[in-house]
Amino acid sequence: MKCTRVRRAGLSIAALTLLAGATACGGSGGSGGSGGSGGSGKGEGGSARLSPVSALQSAEKSTAGADSAKVESTTTMGSVMSMTAEGALGWRDGLTGTLTITYTGGTMADTMRQMGATSMEARYLPDAYYARMGDSFAKQAGGRHWIKYAYDDLARLGGGSGAYLKDQLTNTTPHQSVRLLLASGDVQEVGEEKVRGRNTTHYSGTVEVAELAENDSHLGRSRLDELKKTLEQAGVTTETIDIWVDDRDLLAKKVEKGETTAGAYSQTAFYSDYGTEVAAEAPPAGDTADFRELVKQQEAAGGS
Repeated sequence: MKCTRVRRAGLSIAALTLLAGATACGGSGGSGGSGGSGGSGKGEGGSARLSPVSALQSAEKSTAGADSAKVESTTTMGSVMSMTAEGALGWRDGLTGTLTITYTGGTMADTMRQMGATSMEARYLPDAYYARMGDSFAKQAGGRHWIKYAYDDLARLGGGSGAYLKDQLTNTTPHQSVRLLLASGDVQEVGEEKVRGRNTTHYSGTVEVAELAENDSHLGRSRLDELKKTLEQAGVTTETIDIWVDDRDLLAKKVEKGETTAGAYSQTAFYSDYGTEVAAEAPPAGDTADFRELVKQQEAAGGS
C-alpha cells in the first residue's frame, strides 16, 4: 500500500507541475501573432504614442517571434501549493527546455518533503514532458527517477483534462499573456516603470470570461474560443492581468491573478535573454518510468 501511495503522489505532483510550470510561460491557445503593426510603443520625434491596443499587438508579434527566453516565476494556488520555477524555454517548434521547480508551501510541498525532496527538474520536449522525482519514488518504481508524460497518452488517458494538459504543453508561449490582455477589451496603460533595470511600459486589464466578445477583444473568433475554453476548464471566471513591455516590444514581466477550482491563483513571471540557446534531452530510458505504464500498474493494484 505504501508503494502505491508513493507512486500515486508522484504522479499527481508531476502532473500538476507539468501544468503550473508551463503556465509560467503563459498558458495555452495557439501560436502566432495577432497581425498588429510593428514598432515600439513610443513615437519618433515626439509624435503620439501608439494606443495600448496597437502597442500590445506589436508586443505579441515580437515576443512570439523571439523563439526562446530565460524564465523565472513564482506561483501560488490556494492551499494546494506555492512554487518557484527557473530555467529557459523555447517555442519555435513546440515547447522545449528545462526548468528547476521548487515547492515552497502548501500540501504539495508537504507531500514532496515526505518523498525526500522539495525540488524537481522538469524537461519539456515537443512530444513529451519529463519530471525527475526523488529517491523515495525511485525505490518504489524499480529504481527509476523520471516519469515520462507523452502528450498523446495524457490526451487519451485523462479525458477532457488530459486533452487540456496536452493543449497547454504543445501550444504555450509567453505572448499568451499579451493575447489575454487584448482579449479583455479593457486595456489600460498604467505608465513607464523599471523592471530589473529595463525600461518598460506597464499595461493592465481584467478578463471577464463570460463577457469575452469578438468585437471587443481585437482577436479572431478561433483564438477567442480557445482562450475561453482554457479559462473555463480551469474554473476561472475573472482574471486580472498586468504586463510590462520593454522598448524592444518584448514581454519583460507579467502578473496574473484569479480564482480557480483549486482556490485563489497568482503567478508572477520575469522573461529575459530572448533568443537564448535552449537544449533539452530525454532522460536515459533505463531511468525513466512511463506514465501510461504506471497508471496501468495502479489500476491493476486497485488504485484510482
